[in-house]
Parts: sequence; C-alpha cells; structure tokens
Amino acid sequence: MKRKLIVLAASAFLFTTAMAQTPNTLSKEEKKAGWKLLFDGKTTKGWHTYLKKEAGAKWEVKDGAIVFNPTLSTGGGDLVTDGIYENYELNLEWKISKGGNSGIIFDIQEDPKYGATYLTGPEMQVLDNIDASDNKKENHLAGCLYDMSGDATVSKPVPVGEWNKVKLIQNKGHLTFWLNGIKTFEGQIGSDQWNQMVANSKFKNKEFSDFAKVAKGKIALQEHPGSSQWRNIKIRTL
Repeated sequence: MKRKLIVLAASAFLFTTAMAQTPNTLSKEEKKAGWKLLFDGKTTKGWHTYLKKEAGAKWEVKDGAIVFNPTLSTGGGDLVTDGIYENYELNLEWKISKGGNSGIIFDIQEDPKYGATYLTGPEMQVLDNIDASDNKKENHLAGCLYDMSGDATVSKPVPVGEWNKVKLIQNKGHLTFWLNGIKTFEGQIGSDQWNQMVANSKFKNKEFSDFAKVAKGKIALQEHPGSSQWRNIKIRTL
C-alpha cells in the first residue's frame, strides 16, 4: 500500500510538472486571445540594436533567455523590436545581476536624428533596488515610470537572480504598469498630470523636445550597467 501511494504521488508530481507552461510558449487560450511571442526562446529574430540592422554581439540567447553580456567590448546598444506597436498589452519576465540597471523603453521613434531610444520613449525601470547606483531617487526604482512617477511603496522586485513579472498596457495613450502583480503607475500621456511630471523630470530639457510625443512606436530592452535577462516576452493588440 505504501509503495502504491508513493507511485501515485510521483505520477501526480510528474503530471503537474508537465502541465506547467514551458517558458517562451503560448497556451491555446493565449493564442485564441491574440497573444504573440516577441521572443522565440532561441534567437533574437524580430529584434535589432537601435539604429542597426541586427542585434549586437552583447545580446546573447542562453538557456531560453535574452541575455545582455556587458563583458564584451563591442556589440552593445539597446535591443529594439522590428515591429511598431500602439495599443497593446505587453507581458514579460526579467532578472538583473547584483547592482544591475536596465529598462523597458517604449513608443520609440527610431530615426538617426535621435541618438538614443530614451530621447523619444518613456521607460519602465528595471533595477536592483538594493545595490544599483541609480537607487537614490524613488522614481528610479524598479517598476516605476522612470524619473517621473513611483516610489518604494509600489516598487517590490523579487531578490536579485529571480524572475520579475511585468505587465505593461498602453491603450490610446493610457498607460498602466504592473510589477509582480502590483500596480506601479497609471496615467494618460499628454494629460495635464503627465505634462507636470515631465516638467518636474529631466525630460523637460531641450534634448528631450520630442519625448513621448507619439503614443506609438518600437519597444526596447535597455543596455545599462550590469547583466540583464529577459524571457516570456509576449504581446497582444488591444
């Protein structure tokens, strides 16, 4: 009897494990709901380095994740989607190295006259809140609308080395951010509230004259100090 119970328990465990969704795949329900993968788990197909034709060498794919490798001397720059997106829900997972810093930048207008993604695109911050050097301002913490909104009450990343879960929704310029199930921001691009946040941020400066002027564009994973990893990147049109 004892042996039979052990076998049954083992079978149940294997069944549960098999039922868990494999990273970088879509369930039947997700496909039906219109979700599409932005990362196939094996290549950087569908992505390129900002203002380049292909993904730079620092962006590698290892163990089912896109990995930024800061140890290489060349091949850096932000990794940008080939596609342009307007009204959508974006889901992904990220983890960061100790002291690491990165970001999810969106509504990017990819044009040689803009030397960087952040000149046109707002950012959802990715950060090691404890050891990164950019942890002094509360609206620079993980999950926040970078340099504009958020604080430690909503920034609750998991420990370094574990996967954080992001949901980012943009619908007709209305933004909502979640990090690990906690809403970190909600607001409307171009509203009085938004314009006031811009006026109180670094984005008020002249070089950011075209910042967040269009609620439509490409999406980037940011090159920044430390190593970052990304997986389960999926999007659906609203």
